Amino acid sequence: QVQLVESGGGLVQTGDSLRLSCAASGRTSMNYNWAWFRQAPGKERVFVAAINSEDSSLYANSVKGRFTISRDNAKNTVYLQMNSLKPEDTAVYLCAANSRRGWSGGSLVLYDWWGQGTQVTVSS
Repeated sequence: QVQLVESGGGLVQTGDSLRLSCAASGRTSMNYNWAWFRQAPGKERVFVAAINSEDSSLYANSVKGRFTISRDNAKNTVYLQMNSLKPEDTAVYLCAANSRRGWSGGSLVLYDWWGQGTQVTVSS
């Protein structure tokens, strides 16, 4: 079992930056697929970014060029650097992981472990 804990959310203004962290504990291995999803009030959970054990990454079109996913294997932590934030980025951001072979990308149903989320609010 793997436990994921997100941190780094907050209230910022349009154009600001935030860095989210996802710390993993338990039966951890950085050779997992990792991803960030977000969920706005009253809306479905949607894909934001993913990274695999070979450091291949994938981004939703809405965040491409503004967000960067990365990992620190020594700290068992995955990050989401968010720049040029917009009000439409407001959501709860959730970290997810799995140990499946192959590339999970943005497929929500393929992720087995989830954090509780961290709130990001971008004011206009």
